[in-house]
Amino acid sequence: MTDAPSEWRPLHWTGESLVIVDQTALPDEERLVECRTIDDVAAAIREMRVRGAPAIGISAVAGLALAVQGAAREGGDWRRALSAGEALLASTRPTAADLFHGLQVARERVASAVDAAEAAHLLGQLVLELLDRQWAIDRALADYGAGLLRSGTRVLTHCNTGALGTGAFGTALGIIRRAYELGRLEHVWVTETRPRLQGARLTVWELRRSGIPHTLIVDGAAPFLLARGEVDAVLVGADRVAANGDVANKIGTLGLAVAAERFRVPFYVAAPLSTFDPETPDGNAIPIEERDPAEVLRVKGTWIAPADTPVRNPAFDVTPHWLVTALVTERGIIPAPDRRKIANFLAANGRGTSVEPGETGRDER
Repeated sequence: MTDAPSEWRPLHWTGESLVIVDQTALPDEERLVECRTIDDVAAAIREMRVRGAPAIGISAVAGLALAVQGAAREGGDWRRALSAGEALLASTRPTAADLFHGLQVARERVASAVDAAEAAHLLGQLVLELLDRQWAIDRALADYGAGLLRSGTRVLTHCNTGALGTGAFGTALGIIRRAYELGRLEHVWVTETRPRLQGARLTVWELRRSGIPHTLIVDGAAPFLLARGEVDAVLVGADRVAANGDVANKIGTLGLAVAAERFRVPFYVAAPLSTFDPETPDGNAIPIEERDPAEVLRVKGTWIAPADTPVRNPAFDVTPHWLVTALVTERGIIPAPDRRKIANFLAANGRGTSVEPGETGRDER
């Protein structure tokens, strides 16, 4: 097991339930929610009580474990319960590749199980393995990413990519934490991340816990800071990386990438290998989740526009690969990613070539 004795974890598997920190309650309250059934897990994912691509993937496996446990207790057909559970969970957050990766890993783990009891045991063990493995993945990714940042770096980040998003150390925010540990980080600019304010509510909360200097800004202020030379690197996470290197991430990421390129600021994307989807050829093929208009019309229960206002609420956008300075993974760094580089990287079992700090080569459009 990976050693992380004092690290706070927002996901906990008891063997009979998944205990999560309810991210919709933060920062006002650190509320724990116990998911005892697959329906509980599906609702938690859909309602964003648990969120972040890696955390969603692990939670989905826990949901399948609970579904099979239920079949074992009731004497039902566990394979049918597994199939139904997969369909339910797949419908919750369709953009996140880790969700489908988790479902696939779970399916493979129980392929040779002889009965419900064995399948339930195997899936329960898998949840524990994934929680521990995510810690190792996040720390390795953080080490690679911190190597890209020079001393005194001022980083701008979007949405939440910390422990809350992975169940472990964090991806983009993990890089920020590691850079701060190494004395390379001067300051973090945090976008509020409309409409659900994951930056204001969650990233600020995590940075405060870690004692990392930061300043919250409205989303629209980011290009202003980039233009003034007050940002040295933009660092974000990913919910899916297509075969050609196009990246789906929280809505607003594309605008940051465009502004970063215009003002010659490196744009780094932190993405564990579970977030890569070689079956999706490019960003146009990535399904984009559209969410409840009320998320835009209300802030913490207060209406900010008439209730009947027409709303478009895509949860994600797609950044083309030629705007990405480098993809950072737990196995190495892919500078100026394109289809060939990613295919070679994955074919080599995730072994890539690191770039030196400050290298910002890009593909031609």
